[in-house]
Formats: sequence, C-alpha cells, structure tokens
Amino acid sequence: MNNRKAVIYHVFTRLFGNTNTTNKPWGTIEENGVGKFNDFTDKALKEIKNLGITHIWYTGVLHHAMITDYTKYGISNDHPDIVKGRAGSPYAVKDYYQVDPDLAVDPSKRMEEFEQLIERTHKAGMKVLIDIVPNHVARKYEGLNNPEEVSDFGSNDDKDVVYAKNNNFYYVTDEKFKAPEWRDGYLPLGGEDISNFGDFEEFPAKWTGNGSRLAQPDYYDWYETVKINYGVCPDGSKDFDGLPEGFDKKGFKEHFTFWQNKEIPDSWNKFRDIALFWLDKGVDGFRYDMAEMVPVEFWSYMNSSIKMKKSDTFLLAEVYNPDLYRPFIHLGKMDYLYDKVAFYDSLKHIIKGYGWTDHITVVQDEMTDIEHQMLHFLENHDEQRLPCDDFAESAKKGMPAMVVSALINTSPTLIYFGQEVGEPAVEKAGFGSPTRTSIFDYIGVPNHQRWVNNKQFDGGQLSDEEKKLRDFYKRLLNFTTNSDAFMGHYYDIHRFNREHTENYNYRVFSFVRWYSEEKLIIISNFDEDKEYAFELKIPEGLISEWGLKEGKYNLKDQLYGKVTTILKIVNNLANINVKLEPLESLILRLDN
Repeated sequence: MNNRKAVIYHVFTRLFGNTNTTNKPWGTIEENGVGKFNDFTDKALKEIKNLGITHIWYTGVLHHAMITDYTKYGISNDHPDIVKGRAGSPYAVKDYYQVDPDLAVDPSKRMEEFEQLIERTHKAGMKVLIDIVPNHVARKYEGLNNPEEVSDFGSNDDKDVVYAKNNNFYYVTDEKFKAPEWRDGYLPLGGEDISNFGDFEEFPAKWTGNGSRLAQPDYYDWYETVKINYGVCPDGSKDFDGLPEGFDKKGFKEHFTFWQNKEIPDSWNKFRDIALFWLDKGVDGFRYDMAEMVPVEFWSYMNSSIKMKKSDTFLLAEVYNPDLYRPFIHLGKMDYLYDKVAFYDSLKHIIKGYGWTDHITVVQDEMTDIEHQMLHFLENHDEQRLPCDDFAESAKKGMPAMVVSALINTSPTLIYFGQEVGEPAVEKAGFGSPTRTSIFDYIGVPNHQRWVNNKQFDGGQLSDEEKKLRDFYKRLLNFTTNSDAFMGHYYDIHRFNREHTENYNYRVFSFVRWYSEEKLIIISNFDEDKEYAFELKIPEGLISEWGLKEGKYNLKDQLYGKVTTILKIVNNLANINVKLEPLESLILRLDN
C-alpha cells in the first residue's frame, strides 16, 4: 500500500528561527528579532521530518504590508493606519510575485533564499505548501515584481463605478478612505509617534477585505485589506457562467475544458497566473485563506488549471460553512478542507470538560462520504494554543484528542509549530491579545525557542515535561505515517461500548482501524484525574469481518510498547481487559 497519511507541519516562518527573547510589546525587528529562511537548516528540516512530517506549510512567505523600512531595496513604506501590528499580517499581501524581505539575510536576494529553502525542504523529503489569499490583498498593493505580461491589481480599473466585471476592486465612489476609530485602548504601533495617524490617502475608497462597503471601516473589520472582485455584483448576482448540472461528478480535466473560451473576470486570471508562478518555483501546494468568500466557480477554474499543470498539487482550503463542504470539494476541486466547525469544535469542548465523546460519532456519521477530504488539527495560527488559560490550560490535556484527531480518519493531520512542546502563547506582542501566537508582531516563541536551542535544533533547553510531550508527538505522528491501517477501514465501537460496557462513559472514546493484516484498536481517556478499568467489547460484526475464531489473541500497544493485553473470544463474545491512566491512549495491535 503506497498511499500514506499526510502530516503537515504548519510553521509561522518569521518566528521559527528567532532566538531573541526580549519580547517587548510592539517591539521593532531590531528589538525583538526575526527568523529567516536560512534558519531552516538541513539539521532543522531533518528534525522536522523525523517528527513524522510529510509536508511543511510555510505561512507568511509572500511579501505583505509591514512597518519595517525597506526603502533602500526599492520597497515603499506602509502606513500604520493600514498595518496590523508592526511586522504585519501575512494575509495582507502587498506583492504576489515576491517574498517577505524580513525573511531574507540579504533582502535583495530574498527570492533566491526562498528558492533555496524549497530545495532544502525537498532534499529533506518533505513537500512545500504556501498560502494564497484570494479574497483580499493589502490596501496598498504594489506589484513591483510582476512578470512582463501581468498587469497590476487595479491598474486597469474604472474607479468611477462601484462595480465592473473586470475591475479587480469594488469602490466607494466619491469618498476617500478613512482609518477606523481606534478603541478598546488600541492605537497603531501601541500609540508610538501618532502624529501621522489618520492621514493615509486612498481615493476613491475601496471595499474592505471582509466585505465592508464603508469608506471608514470598523476597527474589527479587516481594514488593512481590500476585497477582490470576482465578477460578483453588489446585489449578489454573478457576471460569469455557472457550472452545468452534474459537474460535481466531473474530474479536473472536464472542468478545465469547460472554462476554455469563456469570458471570465480579470481577477480569475490574475490569481491563476499567481498560482502557476509559484508552481514553477517548486511549491507543491497551497493553503487558500477564507476560500468560502470567493465563488466556487472560480475555484473550479483555478484548481483545474493548477491540476492540469501539476496533477498532484496539494490544495487545502479554509472553509467554515458545512453547507459548502461538498460543493467546494466536488465543484471547486479542493483536495482538503478544514474540519473545524464539526470535528475540531467537538474535540475542543471535550478537552475543556463539557463536551461528550459521544458527539464524535455523530460527526463521523455526517462526514462519512468526505472524511478523507476533512483535514484535522488541534492548533493553527487562528486557533488558541492548547495550554493557554482560555483553552485546556495544559498541553497534556490535548494528548488523547491528538490521538483521536490523527488516527480516526484517512484525512491529513496538521500540527502547529510549538504545539509539540506545549507552547502556551502568553506573550503580549502588540496587536491582538495572547492565547494565540502573534502573527502580527515581531516576537519570540519561548517553548519553541528552547527546542531551537540557539539553532542547534536539538531540544537542548526543553524541560523534561516538554521533552516527553515532543516524544509523544514524534511516536504518534511517525506511527500515523508508517501504518497501512490509517488509510484503510474504520469501525465505530464507541456506541456499542456505551450501551454494553460498565465503567465506560462519555470521557472515553474507542474505535478500530485496519487494513489487510494490520488490525488496531484505539482507546483514549480524556479525563485528567481519573483512571478507567473496564472490559472493552468488540462487536460480533467486527469479529466476523476480521475472520477471527474463538480463542485468545495477543494485543500490544504501539505507542509506547509497554502495555500488553489479550482479546478473548468465547461464544462469539469478544472482550479486552483495559486499564487507562488519566489522559492515556492505547493503540492496540492484534497479533494474528
């Protein structure tokens, strides 16, 4: 069986190699430091690979708006009115054909340094993913590195109208942009040098990235970005052809053919060209930010164009509306979507103590037809860190959830850098509040820095608890990618045991995975202060499916190898004596 589970290491690129521990709120790049492409050394990449990783998603690669001055490299400064934080949001892309100058040792050679990182990553045996942000761009977008045949966003727009099919932006005609009214104690740059706040000039004003049509967006709007026009009229009608009935069952080649010779909006071609440019650089896939805010027809066009060039491109989309899951997979030709609203949210409630494991089976039933496409995670740059006070308060409480998340489906698994060493994200970086590692400011990531250990990448400064946690992730993720069973069959035994097993309750969860001769029984205890002992029951239907006869079968835990037990089958009744310590998970392999 050649197909293996994909495991993605999601890393915020500018934070990964930063060893500066100053962590001054709103600190400059000189004060707080910044990581570089070159910090991903052969040794660093080897250690990431050895964690059990197949893909690295490098976030913040593209050149985005920031406060740091790079004018000597021909880059214009960005105004603090339209930059979140000091380092800037990676989702306010300023130039789609260039990379972030912060990330280069020599900013004049920043593209070459990224190309070398792609090469090193491939040499280490991993694929490269980067972000594409199709819904919006930085408010001061400047494509200084466009290929000759590519015109800049907005350069040919008719700015006297709110909307035109081939305009790249929507306009608030006859009004100029005005910065938000700052509140909740917030001022750009923390209030430093406020003399020029409010004087950013944009006329006419453009619609804001999250869809605000006001010349003065709200403080909670995505005011640093402007919305891209994909041929959707302000009244919601569409200026492009719809996909014919039955195209949800067509492959990418038929989708590609359908769009040939169609009159499509200019923005569609611009983003297709951007994606193909990065494929030529050696990128293996994309994570699409807020994909559901862009019409599914565009995704049919975009993704079929990508697949025609490189059929194995890895396409992952951020989609939160469950009603759009299947259209974006089948019509939009996405490979994978976030399983946030159903699966992640359920696990988060269980970790926090008020959710029941019973709901996991409900989610599984709802996603049966698309389970492979629904990527699982417990942390990413948008979500709270597990150990923060607003979430689990302890990284260890995420361990049973990680076992379930990683092993229950054939879908890819994602971990966020620092998750494997229990990063709590308590720093007050500047823009935004703690609980999430800042994506807006220059900051150090303390637990992760202890693993980096002055760029030796050996965990030399980790505490014993942090080392144990990383060892857990390493064991789990490597087993995930090396086992045939996790691309094979799934069988729910949780419901059966809830009905028939004494001392088995809503804080325990169990399921079965198998392929060919590899048969695994996974059991997790979500309680942090209670152990469970019970006779786990295996339904008769599964015993028949596995072709087992009466007798005894040895079972051995595959995670740590210390636990052995026996599956007994008598009169078609199958039982396993199980004892689970608090937060313990067992991956029991049946010895045939």
